[in-house]
Amino acid sequence: MKTTSAIPLCFLLLIFLSTTTNAHNITHILAKNPEFSTFNHYLTLTHLAGEINRRQTITVCAVDNAAMSALIAKGLSLVTIKNVLSLHVFADYFGSKKLHEVTKGSTSTATMYQATGEAPGTTGYVHITDVKGGKVRFTPEDNPTQTDVVYVKSILEMPYNISVIQISEILQSPEAEAPTSAPDLNLTSLLQRDGCKAFYNLLSTSGAIGTFLSTVDGGVTVFCPSATAVAAFAPKYKNLTAEEKTSVLLYHGVPTYNSMGMLRSSNGLMNTLATEGANKYDFTVKNDGEDVKLKTKVVTAAVTGTVIDEEPVALYKIDKVLLPRELFKGTVEADEPAPAPKGAKKKKKGAKEDDDADSPASDSSDDDDSDDVADQKASSGERLASSAVMAACLLLAFI
Repeated sequence: MKTTSAIPLCFLLLIFLSTTTNAHNITHILAKNPEFSTFNHYLTLTHLAGEINRRQTITVCAVDNAAMSALIAKGLSLVTIKNVLSLHVFADYFGSKKLHEVTKGSTSTATMYQATGEAPGTTGYVHITDVKGGKVRFTPEDNPTQTDVVYVKSILEMPYNISVIQISEILQSPEAEAPTSAPDLNLTSLLQRDGCKAFYNLLSTSGAIGTFLSTVDGGVTVFCPSATAVAAFAPKYKNLTAEEKTSVLLYHGVPTYNSMGMLRSSNGLMNTLATEGANKYDFTVKNDGEDVKLKTKVVTAAVTGTVIDEEPVALYKIDKVLLPRELFKGTVEADEPAPAPKGAKKKKKGAKEDDDADSPASDSSDDDDSDDVADQKASSGERLASSAVMAACLLLAFI
């Protein structure tokens, strides 16, 4: 009898494991509700749908077609409409129950508009108030006189992953609705401003710029070292062959678009434009709060600023030149000491340090990719858990 009751439990566990790994898709969710077709269409058109799908804890405040018609009638540019709709995406989970149990009757929440950095000050926040009569009101930070936006109903809730709710009207924000010109997505001109000119000169003289430009339509992310970093790297760069120079430069490009939000939510290996066949040429993205760092096993560079973050182009400034381990002998930097291997003998005082960490390497196949192994183990954890449950179920079935 115990075995019989245990088998259904096993299958419930398997279902739970499989559903927890499934990502939400806001386009599919709203497609089941025709009254939100216009809102859904503009989420796709502005690329907000992709950003929503990549987030793990989020609330989407949808409005019906009539409310969207009022927004479209204002004749706003697509970029401005994106800002307005970004205000309707909260960076927290608010299901129906939580909305009606707001602590002390009122709270504020950050929105995707705030996260983009386009909202000055705290204008990207929305106040949520549980008012009398069971109503919940939403008020933009920069428009406190708007009191007609209320909660209508829940469309879908997946605690505490995504909540899709309907609100009665568009949230009106003077800052979000301010005229916004279309961004300059010309990579050639972007690379010649905001401190990227020195890096651009290397790209143009080596011919590597052509590879970057050819990937723009499909999406590209470029990490531009500062002029100071390029100058410091110049002596080593001169000693490289033409092929090695091209590889180093292509190592600073990723053949996909990665918004700042995506980088901040990512931890793992990332292929580059230099990746080809057996040549890995990858680096690891590591996050520490709001800070994003790129680790190559030779250097660790920090993202220091954004030149452009507009799909399909993202261009970020970094404080160091990225050195691929395929070309430079990798040692962990002094500010990030690695634990000594078990049994390793300590160096005697005065022993000569290895000073060729930044020299071109003829063979990097013996590098210890311990971080890579850890990342792979972490990503396979859910599969192992699922397999363990399956094995237990099969065993019970034969008892």
